Amino acid sequence: MGLDITVMIVDWSWWGEVPSRERLSRLRDAWYADETGLWDHGAPAVEGDWELPRGPNGAFFALYEFRRTCGSFKAHFWAGERWDSLRDHADPLLRTELDTLLLGLIWEGPDGAAQHTDPGFCCDDPAVSYGLLVARSPDSVRELAATWEGVRPRLGGLRGAFIEHAADPEGWVGDFDDFTDLLEDWGRVLTEAARRGWGVVGLSE
Repeated sequence: MGLDITVMIVDWSWWGEVPSRERLSRLRDAWYADETGLWDHGAPAVEGDWELPRGPNGAFFALYEFRRTCGSFKAHFWAGERWDSLRDHADPLLRTELDTLLLGLIWEGPDGAAQHTDPGFCCDDPAVSYGLLVARSPDSVRELAATWEGVRPRLGGLRGAFIEHAADPEGWVGDFDDFTDLLEDWGRVLTEAARRGWGVVGLSE
């Protein structure tokens, strides 16, 4: 799990107007564009906030900086692992809702086979879709955002179970507050994307 992850919200109509084999290239080209993109543009990233591109593609995507992850996918992976340790001790209704939320984003699921991309939007050819970790359409985003709104006020009830069954002071997302902060960051991403009617994309670097 040495990957980094860049999480963006994307105008699905702009992204979808090109053939599926060209969609990842279109997003990466806009992200890496000299002067008007977001890659290595010199401005310091602000954790817990949005980075907005400049130039002709500035209205079509935005990047979210997760807190205390250093851009690494490890934090997201280990949040899923903490949930694996915790879920059997959660309230059944909350467990079902968090299963839905995390299966849609970062958790590999009880059988380790969860897919975090909506089928058909990006090319399924591994040579073309390599580097795509998350791709959720506006419809998926609305459903996940609604699930998040139901989960959010009840997360505090998991603290005791997390401390007993999932805490790891030396590990990634080993503290309950780190776990909930990561979920809250995903909640911000989903909420803003749903507000705009956009999708969510996570790319590896």
